Formats: sequence, structure tokens, C-alpha cells
Amino acid sequence: MTIITMLVTLLFILWRPRGINEAIPATIGAILVILIGSVSLSDVGQIAETISGAAITIIATIVMAIVLESFGFFHWMAERIAVKAKGSGIRLFWYVNLLCFLMTLFFNNDGSILIATPIIVFLLNKMDLENHQKIPYLLSGALIATASSAPIGVSNIVNLIALKIVHMDLYMQAAMMFFPATLGLLLLSMLLFLRFYKSIPKTIPNTVSGLTAAKYYVLTPVSPPLSEKERSRFMRQILIFVLAVRVSLFIASYFGIPVSVMAVIGSVVLLGWRWISLKISPIDILKKTPWYIFVFAFSMYVIIYGLHNIGLTIWLIQFMDPIVSGNLLHASIIMGMLLSVLSNLFNNHPALMVGTLALTEMHLNPLTLKISYLANVIGSDMGSLLLPIGTLATLMWMHIINRENVKITWWQYVKVTFIVIPPATLFTLIILYYWVSWLF
Repeated sequence: MTIITMLVTLLFILWRPRGINEAIPATIGAILVILIGSVSLSDVGQIAETISGAAITIIATIVMAIVLESFGFFHWMAERIAVKAKGSGIRLFWYVNLLCFLMTLFFNNDGSILIATPIIVFLLNKMDLENHQKIPYLLSGALIATASSAPIGVSNIVNLIALKIVHMDLYMQAAMMFFPATLGLLLLSMLLFLRFYKSIPKTIPNTVSGLTAAKYYVLTPVSPPLSEKERSRFMRQILIFVLAVRVSLFIASYFGIPVSVMAVIGSVVLLGWRWISLKISPIDILKKTPWYIFVFAFSMYVIIYGLHNIGLTIWLIQFMDPIVSGNLLHASIIMGMLLSVLSNLFNNHPALMVGTLALTEMHLNPLTLKISYLANVIGSDMGSLLLPIGTLATLMWMHIINRENVKITWWQYVKVTFIVIPPATLFTLIILYYWVSWLF
């Protein structure tokens, strides 16, 4: 009954009949698993403790992104990209990928998809590009945005939850993962460029007007807009502040301070900054913040914990133990590929949680546990992109571009991902092994 509940829940999450929020079927599934008896009330308390810090951190980060959007920061960034491209469609391709990478690095993959995608569509529409000319920018941007949650754990709520399960600090995860994952992203970007080279328009408009409309002010809603120089200086100040908050998360992790505390402090300061500058009360954040992320993560973990309690992880342990215990290179490659397959079959949220829970009960030595966990993350963040159902971020992206009247079919998607994702994922897993071996 627990397995059937999980499969039906996943079906409704991926299908989303009448556009229902994915948190609704996840919540119903979690309630059923508790009623079935696979998860006890004491388990629920432990689950809440495990995911609370991760959920608070992600919500606080999304709040920061919402505040920056009200400043017009992201439209300002899009305008800068259009200017920097200097009429070259190829330059624009690389700048769009860089924007998506930085958005995920500074915020998270869901925020990157939700905020960057409409702005990129708006930018491409202003350039009067045809549908087929938009695909290289939008598809590559989505893949890079989602895969960019691998370098640092704080960019993805599932990664943060898994960090808690394996008791790994955020700064240690970054030290072991940032270099190999970034190299993997560079290879993925290059493969995407080679795949799309013929489709990328060689020339585009040099300037695009109307991106940073006069409705964005940085003093009061009734004051005149700032000059371009003043506006640029203000946006740079905001960017420096966000970077400082991001760095503070790793410093807090190093000194044993809860990462969620620093994330909340950063979002509160930015909210106060906006209140003073724009006279906008923080109340609007209550409506704009996607609180359902917390509900979804909690509910999915309840379902996965139910599978764990009925013995699914025991089966996985029997399958993985001979592979993982023997050789670190095999552990990295096999675990990464296994999580890639599981993510594309069942979505990366449950896949990473199941894989991580299994690792914790295999009594591995610390180094093997760490490299196996990081391989899991690469599989769930990058390998999961083979099919649109692999990640919720990709499903949200498909929904957004359809809403924006950009047509990209599943067939167009997989024609690209089946070429670029497997080699990029395998390359990253191999580099992970050599990098971690060198570190230790």
C-alpha cells in the first residue's frame, strides 16, 4: 500500500490535473502513509527536525529574490546582458547561461527558473526572435540553472536535506564539490553550444528598450527615476550585499552556526532596505513567497521515510554495498548513474532521499560515504535532466514557457538532453573521484 501510494502521488505530481499545486498530492500521499502505519508520529517529528533548517534557508533565499525583483534588479541584469552581447547571438547565448548559473548560485534552482525564465523570454521577444531561435537560449538556460545546484548544497532544498542526513557541513560539501561540478557545468555548456550552434542567430539587436521600465524606483514610488549611472551603482550595491549574505552561509557552517539563521538575517535586512527605499511593507512577501515548497518537501520526505521503514533501503543496500565498498571510482560512477536513472523514473526529490538514507545504513568509512553522497547529488541534479520529469524545476520551466507561448516539445527536449547530459554527468563523476582523492 505504501508503494502504491508513492507511485500514485508521483503520477499526480507529474500530471498535475487542472494545474493543481504539486504540494496537494504530496500532502495527501503523506497523510495516507501515516494512516497506513508506515510512518509513526515520532518519525514525523524527526522528519520535521531534518527538513526544517533546509526549508527555512530556501524560503529565506526566495524572499531575497522576490525583494530584488521589486527593485527591478533582474530586468536591469537582462538589459545589461543585451548591451554586453553587442549584437552577437553567440555572446548572448553565453551570457544567458552565465546569468542562469549565477541565479542558482546566489539563490536556488527553483528561484532561478521562476524568475529568470520569464525575463529571458521577455528579452528574446523584445529582440523579435522566432520560436526556433529562442529554444537554444531557453533550453540551455534551464539545463544550466538546474544543474548549477550541484556545486553548493545551499542551492537546492533536497541537497540541504541530504546534507543534514549524512551530517556533512556546507563548507565541506562546497570544498569537495564546487570544482568538479563547475568543470562539469563548463563541459555541459560547451556541449550545448556545439549542439545549438547552427540554430543560434548570429546577429541580434544591439540595444533593447523597455526592459527596465520607469516603474522601478529606488527612493519612493512617487520620486523620479534615478539616472542610469545612479541606478547601476545602486544595483551593484545590492549585488554586493547578496554576495556577502551568500558567503556568510559558508562562514556560519564553518563555525557551527545554523545556516538558516544567516539566511533569515539576510532576507530581513533586505526587506528592511526595500521598506526604507520603496516604502513597500513586507506584508506582500506573505502572498508572493512559495510556502508550498516547505509542505512539498516535508510530505515527500514522509512518503520516502515510509518506503525506508518497509525495507526499500535494505534492498538498495544489498544492491549497492558490493559496488560502493570496493572502489572509490566505482562508488562515484555507479552511485551517480544509479541516481540519474532513479531520478528520471521517479523525480530527483524522492530519488536523492532514498539513495541518501540507504548510504547512511551501509556503515561506510567517512570518505566513501562522502564521495557516494556527492555522486548522488550529481546524479540527482545533473543526470536527472535527461527527461523533463526528472526534476520539479524542469517541469515548472516547461509550464512557464508554454504560458509564455514558446513551444518546446518533449521530443525537442530529449533530442538535446540525450546528447549532452550523459557525457557531462559521467565526466563530472570521474572528476569528483580524482578531486576528492587529491584533497584527502
